[in-house]
Amino acid sequence: MKFVEPKIFLVGETRLVNEGLQGYLDHLGVCGWTTDAPSDAEKLCEVMGRLCYRSFEPGLNPNVTRVRQGNAAYLGNIVNVGHGSVLEHGYLNFIFADVSRVFTHELVRHRAGTGISQESLRFVRLDKLSAYVPMHIKENPESLEIFTRTIEQLEEVQHDLARVFDIDNIKQFDEKKKLTSAFRRIAPDGVATTIGWSCNFRTLRHVLEHRTEPHAEEEIRLVFGKVFELVRERYANVFADYEVEVVDGLPWVKTAHRKV
Repeated sequence: MKFVEPKIFLVGETRLVNEGLQGYLDHLGVCGWTTDAPSDAEKLCEVMGRLCYRSFEPGLNPNVTRVRQGNAAYLGNIVNVGHGSVLEHGYLNFIFADVSRVFTHELVRHRAGTGISQESLRFVRLDKLSAYVPMHIKENPESLEIFTRTIEQLEEVQHDLARVFDIDNIKQFDEKKKLTSAFRRIAPDGVATTIGWSCNFRTLRHVLEHRTEPHAEEEIRLVFGKVFELVRERYANVFADYEVEVVDGLPWVKTAHRKV
């Protein structure tokens, strides 16, 4: 048994097919158009927004006599006017490791604009238990002792069941799967696991706003506080409107442009 902290890995992001984009720009008659977008994902959002109004350069649309220059200014205006559909084109792929089933049960409630793949405890046997320790438990020595003792006992139960059924000497994987599925029913909801979670920028903004606010559950606040630190640095133009307030030791990510 060991105590763990949630870990966040950004493992993928939108990548442009430059030949295709250049082909579109040539088709439109703006072959020399460029932008200072710091990432492919932000560049794609800008392209998708500009094609709505043909606002790559003045005069391309007779109704447009001037255009905003630069990715930061363009996406800043997108956020300001609430044109959130443009942000659905940029996609990010995360892996959250050493998070609890408490966390994953809440995360999977956010389904629009996401992809989800979770470690299966029907297949992965729990021979060792790991868990995140909530702040209230950690700060109270007596409660921490109870918490620790309980996790250790539940880990021992997993070992006892494996021994009763002699699962290590079973050859048929299907039989092992059935037993593993049975054993997991008495694992704690706080057991550490792993989940792959993919989302678009618009969805991520929504989740950041809701899951870092002070009334949200502690672990999910912690995880998305870390997510925000990562994306604020990597995709600064999409998240430039956010500010952070620390409440109960955890970041509250806020913006005046909610529901973009």
